[in-house]
Amino acid sequence: MRHLLRIISVLAIVVAAFSMSTGSASAAGSGNPHFNRASASASGTDLTASFKEVGLGAGTTVTIVVNAHWDAQFACFNHGGKHPSATNKETFSGDASASGEFTSDKNGNITGSLTVSAPTTANNDFSCPAGQAEVLTYIQWSDISITDSTSPASIDVPGTFTFGSMV
Repeated sequence: MRHLLRIISVLAIVVAAFSMSTGSASAAGSGNPHFNRASASASGTDLTASFKEVGLGAGTTVTIVVNAHWDAQFACFNHGGKHPSATNKETFSGDASASGEFTSDKNGNITGSLTVSAPTTANNDFSCPAGQAEVLTYIQWSDISITDSTSPASIDVPGTFTFGSMV
């Protein structure tokens, strides 16, 4: 009978130790990467997306990608900073992205941000007359997504983010 009690005690200790070890692995969050926070804001003409990804193993390096759609207006301005009341302005649309590598902390979390750059010029079909410069007067960012390209983790950022005004 003593032998049976000793075996049951040993089994209880083994089960308790196993439960604690799997519990701490779950607390660290390894094996279930997902974003639990994401936001975006216009940073001048650029877009900055901030995020927190959790559920990674400690010291895990991942590649984060931010994708966004933009609608922009370019107009011609003279050297005095005035926009002549001509029709020399155009609206364009496109997509842009930014990516970066991040390494998780000891708890398996990454907190970071990436900046998506605005287009610097309209395109080859738009040009300003002599003595005027092409200026980005308005940009609106939308359809923003943040993705961990090394896992299935992804999140959409709702809303639109705007800089400037249409002329």
